[in-house]
Amino acid sequence: MGQGGEPRRAQAYDGELGAAVARAQGGDETAFAVAYRIVQPGLLGYLRGIVGDDAEDVASDAWLEIARDLGRFKGDGAGFRGWTATIARHRALDHLRRLRVRPRSAVLEQDVVMDLPGPHTTHDQALESLSTERALELVRGLPQDQAEAVLLRVVVGLDGPSAARVLGKRPGAVRTAAHRGLKRLARQLGVADGNDAGVTDGGPRTLGEST
Repeated sequence: MGQGGEPRRAQAYDGELGAAVARAQGGDETAFAVAYRIVQPGLLGYLRGIVGDDAEDVASDAWLEIARDLGRFKGDGAGFRGWTATIARHRALDHLRRLRVRPRSAVLEQDVVMDLPGPHTTHDQALESLSTERALELVRGLPQDQAEAVLLRVVVGLDGPSAARVLGKRPGAVRTAAHRGLKRLARQLGVADGNDAGVTDGGPRTLGEST
């Protein structure tokens, strides 16, 4: 994970993404395709963690809105990822409401201060495994606040403040949720960590079910 919690692979594309978005706003369809290519994998992974097999349909709806409102966007590459994640999240929640499956918000200690894992910890090893289908399925079993925090920070590549804006929460609450989610994932993915000894896992859950 890069400085400030943002994955290095996401940072590497931010300059290219920002330039592509600027050209796309000027009517360059090829540039829009470049922006799509950069953003779509992370966005689709995030949506898979929320709506499962319906992710591609929800992503299509989100991109229609993104294309329609592109002229209103102001910001750089990192900002565009946050903006598109917000749109995708709204479309995903609309989809869940249509299915009458309403995620339940977990209660977070808004002001709690926790030490985040340092560099080269077992949590980082868990992050490296999040590209697999199995890991995404495990993420869906986390409480909603943890699942979305992990997906936005790791799969979409947002930093803490950006993820907090997408979720409408305080940055500290998102950091706490991501820390807890990664700790649970490290255990489930078979990454040994003595600090995880007190974490217990129940049976399969759907996104939004709290522990």
